[in-house]
Amino acid sequence: MQATLLSILGLALLGTLHAQDSIPVQTDFQQDKLTGRWYSIGLASNSNWFKEKRHLMKMCTTIISTTTEGNLEVTSTYPKGDQCVTRNSLYTKTEQPGRFSYTSPRWGSKHNIHVVETNYEEYALVATQISKSTGSSTMVLLYSRTKELSPERLEMFTQFSREQGLTDDEILILPQTGEAGSTGM
Repeated sequence: MQATLLSILGLALLGTLHAQDSIPVQTDFQQDKLTGRWYSIGLASNSNWFKEKRHLMKMCTTIISTTTEGNLEVTSTYPKGDQCVTRNSLYTKTEQPGRFSYTSPRWGSKHNIHVVETNYEEYALVATQISKSTGSSTMVLLYSRTKELSPERLEMFTQFSREQGLTDDEILILPQTGEAGSTGM
């Protein structure tokens, strides 16, 4: 009985590791080229918070910088009601360039972040596997250096999100922000 249970747990762990490995990472990732200002153009997720807040979501601005330790400081500013809210996250580098980890101090969730594809000047596609005590979820973000992106890039984001098992109602092209967005967000 105990051997069977250990076998099942081992297979479950192997499946989890395989799922994380199945998300590609940008070949020859160059972290310094990823730094600077980005706009979130697309967001896809199968998490409960996304389903609850989807109708309220708008484009946000994200500033990425490198710390002295070589990690990424990610600062996102987004509209919430009639004000702007800023959230800071520290993405810790891993052995694999283009792959980072993050633990949410608020929720305790573990994030396995992959920079899937980027050309650094136009777009970046980022996929995150999120694990917490209540289960796991997937999130895909499409960043752009400008507030608009070509239909081909939007389609690439949608197609990749579907390949990660997300459905069309879990994929969102974010609406641009109004006044708050034009005053520095």
